[in-house]
Amino acid sequence: MSGLFSLPRAEIAPGAVHVPGWLDAERQQELVEACRGWAVGPVPIRHTKLPGGGVMSVQTVCIGWHWQPYRYTRRADDVNGRRVADFPGWMIELGRRALVEAYDDPAAGDGYTPDTALINFYDSAARLGMHQDKDEKSDAPVVSLSMGDTCVFRFGNTADRGRPYTDVELSSGDLFVFGGPSRFAYHGVPKVYPGTADPTLGLTGRLNITMRVTGMN
Repeated sequence: MSGLFSLPRAEIAPGAVHVPGWLDAERQQELVEACRGWAVGPVPIRHTKLPGGGVMSVQTVCIGWHWQPYRYTRRADDVNGRRVADFPGWMIELGRRALVEAYDDPAAGDGYTPDTALINFYDSAARLGMHQDKDEKSDAPVVSLSMGDTCVFRFGNTADRGRPYTDVELSSGDLFVFGGPSRFAYHGVPKVYPGTADPTLGLTGRLNITMRVTGMN
């Protein structure tokens, strides 16, 4: 799927790999349209409310399982009580191909069966603080796909939110996978560069899809 002029993959930390330009323009457009469909329901996109009373600047919609701080449920009790959209089979295949590409191993995707995805939308003011993806009962890799505006993705260590960390620019079409020793590394998005998306994509802002394996039934 890599474009002709894509930069080479880069290992940011053990098990954490950045593959620039993995999604071609057609595939990005397909994903944007799918996200637009999910954003209107059955559980609509929203700014997630945190237990302490804060509200996330990022807007989120979930498929497969609904995430609310800090657990997964089938129904969105904190939104409208409805069951979220199913996780499609074609997304499972996409996740498996992503692992093969990131780890440069034909067997890397064997048995990988993501069953949820968090779709985050960032406008020019949205940020995401340093956090771990640790509400899953599985330590299978997280597959992250970016569309739209470029962002700074801060990838840290597994001990705390501070240094050492590495800032990576994620552009439209980029793939980022983190698993193995880096599966529970802290990470966040401190900055989005507005207006950097290809106008032909028809997207103002940044969309990010993160596929995960919940390990739940």
